[in-house]
Amino acid sequence: MRFRCSLQFVSCAVLLPLIFSACSGNPQVRRQKYFLSGQRYFENAKYAEAAIEFVNAVKVDPNYTQAHHQLAETYLRLQKPEGALQELGRTIQLQPDDYEARVELANLLILGHNLAEAREQVDFLLKQRPNDPSIHSVDSNLLAAQGEVGAAIEEMRASIALDSGHWQFYLSLALLQVRDSQPDAAEASFQKVIALNPAAAQARLLLGSFYQSRSRNQDAEREFQEAIAVDQKSPEPRVALARLYLAEGKRAEAEGVANLAKHDFPDNSAAYRMLANVYLMSGNFDKALAEYSALNQTHPADLQVKKDFIQLLLQKGQFVEANRLDAEVLKANPNDNDALVYRSQSQISNGHANDAIAALETVIKNDPGYGEAHYVLGIGYEKLGNIERAESEWRDAVRLRPDLLDAVRTLAGLAMGRGDMEALDQEATEIIKLQPESPEGYALRALANVNRKRFSVAEVDVRKAIEIAPQSSFGYVQMGNLKFAEKQFEEAGRAYQAALDSNPNSKDALRGLMGTYVARNRFDQAIATANVQITKQPNNSGFYELLGTTLFINKKDLNGAEAAFEKSAELDKRNSSAQLELAQVQAAKGATDQAIATCGHAIVNSPNEPSFYILLGDLYQSRRDWNHATEAYQKALAIKPQNPLASNDLASVMLQSGANLDVALSLAQTARRGLPESPGVADTLGWIYFQKGAYHSAVDSLREALRLARDSEFPDNSHLHYHLGMAYAKSGETTLARQQLETALKMNPNSSDAADARKQLAQLKS
Repeated sequence: MRFRCSLQFVSCAVLLPLIFSACSGNPQVRRQKYFLSGQRYFENAKYAEAAIEFVNAVKVDPNYTQAHHQLAETYLRLQKPEGALQELGRTIQLQPDDYEARVELANLLILGHNLAEAREQVDFLLKQRPNDPSIHSVDSNLLAAQGEVGAAIEEMRASIALDSGHWQFYLSLALLQVRDSQPDAAEASFQKVIALNPAAAQARLLLGSFYQSRSRNQDAEREFQEAIAVDQKSPEPRVALARLYLAEGKRAEAEGVANLAKHDFPDNSAAYRMLANVYLMSGNFDKALAEYSALNQTHPADLQVKKDFIQLLLQKGQFVEANRLDAEVLKANPNDNDALVYRSQSQISNGHANDAIAALETVIKNDPGYGEAHYVLGIGYEKLGNIERAESEWRDAVRLRPDLLDAVRTLAGLAMGRGDMEALDQEATEIIKLQPESPEGYALRALANVNRKRFSVAEVDVRKAIEIAPQSSFGYVQMGNLKFAEKQFEEAGRAYQAALDSNPNSKDALRGLMGTYVARNRFDQAIATANVQITKQPNNSGFYELLGTTLFINKKDLNGAEAAFEKSAELDKRNSSAQLELAQVQAAKGATDQAIATCGHAIVNSPNEPSFYILLGDLYQSRRDWNHATEAYQKALAIKPQNPLASNDLASVMLQSGANLDVALSLAQTARRGLPESPGVADTLGWIYFQKGAYHSAVDSLREALRLARDSEFPDNSHLHYHLGMAYAKSGETTLARQQLETALKMNPNSSDAADARKQLAQLKS
């Protein structure tokens, strides 16, 4: 008997591994094992782990429809829309009648602005299921994305007609009515949502935001408080209430709400980070830094705290600490894309744009849909002077992440710098869509219309900016700009003063107020205004800079300007514009050595600012020190290879020092592309053509230089006429040559070109 039992035991021991081996080799079993594991991870919000399991499931069975669909859902949670699109497409390909997947795909295509493809899906769904209210809702979303808000409202009403008890439809209708400027109808729809579902905290939050946008702050506060009461497990209503208090200038109340959230939700990251974010939104960066530092100590495993802290440190220029924390994140996960992007930001700021670009290209290769990586990559290319590629990356960032506000702002700044007011209008409108309760977008759009002399249109946006945020200086500054453009200087002055009353540290407001006096040649009053504001805010570097500029440009008070710029630079060693102007004042005083020293000190604090190297080159050029001038311009171009000023000045030095004319020509052509309206740049290019013997090209460029000088604020000078006269002479146009050379001598008979001009005239007469 004992022997028989032993045999049975051996049989089981042998058979069990065989059974398990057979099961593990069965694809149906393996795929189900991965799928169920993924589901468990998904239900516990471990989406990265869930994605790995679902990917394993579809590797085992590429036709496993349910796994493809669930993988799409997981990618959505991970904010990877490209992956979700691909998996939803595969789901539908395998199971064409999966209407739920088609609805999700259509909504995702709408979010990605792939409207033509979305229309194909919606039309298919409407044909197959014309009485499905959810499909009419998707059609409404699509019509809204196409700008057909009226039609979108009608489709949402169709959804409600098919299912009048679905409170989410009323919520969507309310948002559409807000967009269509139907405030009374929108309020009624919001109230209907709450009547159908009194516990709908999200509806109360949106209604509160609606009230806030209409300056009904008491009603907004009531709704936010109700949202807190009906949803005590979420910190989101408290975030909304804190933002309302901040918009009202009630910083203490906002901090109180955030502190209470931190106490009530000790394990909720969004809640305990709220106080730091309140400090950030109120502009108190030092307190925000201290709070994040404390949070990082208390919650060392919270990667979001660490990442927020890193971003703030980068903004404040504290790269050593940012890099240390970033290294901690990368040590835990060397492939953490956020951390790799932060490291790249630090590299760009420290002059290592090429290294950053290489790393970011790898990040994007691994995750093509990562909008933030494209945005930072654009900054890297901008640092190298490749604006065309930078803009391409920023536009990719916005395409992938339409809500990426920093990228939209950057494109707005690019449009502003180019003077492209149409583009600025478009970008400002996008900012308004993303932040309808912020004055920023309205103020920028007003600026675009002011520059296009559309004053009445601009005033609507200006007043909206002031209405939304009466405590902010944004709207008042733009009101000042509007009235200034209309030459209503008294009204402009009152608006700028209101901005200063709102924000005593606003450099834009003080610049505008001083400008109203400068425009009327009241220079002493402008200076007095600056001094009054400096008395109120004695540590504002920008205010001393504005004072110095007026003393320098308008009063020609070089000593006073020098003192003001010195104080500005002392208060903020990274204020590169103040240090640049300080060096320019010193040069104007004839203190070239001092100006060179100032540039040298400034470069220590701002090593990646090409303007200092350009000014250094100009200073050395004034001494005819061609070697040092060349070195300075080359350093500027190493920072920004396409910098037109450095390119032009280096080409000019090469002309005067007898260097390679082919290289000089290439530099001058780069400068001409970058500064097409500069007479000096056109002159440099024309004179290089002359030196190379391309006289007809020289005449074309030099004539253009003279035209640009006459059409601009730059007066034409004897050198332009001399150069053009010499080019005409070599081209055989004797009469025109004589006219230009005689004009040059008449303008300045003692110029450095005078002897050559007289010699050429004598040859023309002989």
